[in-house]
Amino acid sequence: MPEEKPTPPEPLKRPTPDDGQGAVVAERQAAKTEPPRMYQVVLLNDDYTPMEFVVMVLQEYFQRDLETATQIMLKVHKEGRGVCGVYTKDVAATKVELVLAAARRGGHPLQCIMEAA
Repeated sequence: MPEEKPTPPEPLKRPTPDDGQGAVVAERQAAKTEPPRMYQVVLLNDDYTPMEFVVMVLQEYFQRDLETATQIMLKVHKEGRGVCGVYTKDVAATKVELVLAAARRGGHPLQCIMEAA
């Protein structure tokens, strides 16, 4: 029986420079972010808070001019509620707290709430 010669190991293959053929390119997908949810800040009518105080609150905390503040105050007075502005959740919550704190300091029962726009 003839002796079998051991097979020589295969030569190491050296990497060839990549010519771009067959290369995989990962594309960065733009993250789809939705705009933040918006909230209305609403003043509620009561029979005790002076109209002048409501106008002052609208001017000071919502940067409304005298005419616009007066219109919103009259809407609150006649319809029971009036929208002061529309903001992101954190800003709306902060404005509600500022208005309620000012009303407490002034001794007024003015109520301010936020609701989804």
